[in-house]
Amino acid sequence: MARILGIAGVQMHVAYGRDHNEAMLDKLEKVAALFPWVDVIFFSELCASGLDPKRAVSIPNAALDAFCAWSKTRKKWVIPGSFYETGKKGFYNSAVVISSDGDIVAHYRKLFPWKPLENAQPGKTYCTFDIPGKGRFGLCICYDQWFPELARSLACLGAEAVFCPTATITPDRAQEIVLARANAIANQFYWFNLNGVGDGGIGQSVFVDPEGRVLQQSGEGERIMTEIIDLDFVTRVREYGTLGQCQVLKALGHHREAFPAYGKPIRSSPVFRNLGKVKLNHRIGRLGRIDDPKSA
Repeated sequence: MARILGIAGVQMHVAYGRDHNEAMLDKLEKVAALFPWVDVIFFSELCASGLDPKRAVSIPNAALDAFCAWSKTRKKWVIPGSFYETGKKGFYNSAVVISSDGDIVAHYRKLFPWKPLENAQPGKTYCTFDIPGKGRFGLCICYDQWFPELARSLACLGAEAVFCPTATITPDRAQEIVLARANAIANQFYWFNLNGVGDGGIGQSVFVDPEGRVLQQSGEGERIMTEIIDLDFVTRVREYGTLGQCQVLKALGHHREAFPAYGKPIRSSPVFRNLGKVKLNHRIGRLGRIDDPKSA
């Protein structure tokens, strides 16, 4: 069964200290009407609540209830950006994943708040979630993408694509576009980095494939970005190598002792156990397999 998935990223205007729930629901309706084939719709960091931590809310909340109801009705997966979430010792920058049944199936707290300007508490766990019949996905938020250990950990946990909502208003957006490509290349998975506009960012969202190619990059205004991805492409790139040559994850799996910090995650990861040996491939068979030269 083909593992084709339709995704949409909504790059929209975000105003500081104001919620955008109604506008987001309007955008969801627009995506569903214009692109009915889309399976997953996601928004930028702090899109729902704005960037004021004084507007921190508990999770779940009334806004999420509305998104859950929409997802259940429309049978779409939704990642509604992130919220400032109340906590016992402060607040968190948190994101959730809502399934097409209207259930919250993942809850992630940003591991690396943008210190010293973002005084949120750091989360403690990585986040992956499964879409039945499709594959496993990772979730991170903005500054998380600057830490290659996080991206590698998501790969070790089986992620084949990562959603990274962002709210970057600073000149380092140029570096984040480089990082999006670097994270995709180093881990041979899709990387979807969605930035807001207005107070919520300067746009320039970027979608990258498992070989590091930019599928599309937006400008600085509002935009709906859509893409049809093939998760079997991740399998092929990891098996045959980036551009048919660089078998990065295979090499890492077979030489795991070179990086002690990754040793245990790699040894316990089914991703690395299921990859074959690093080898020079001679031809591709009819079914997409690369045959051993002896059988050619």
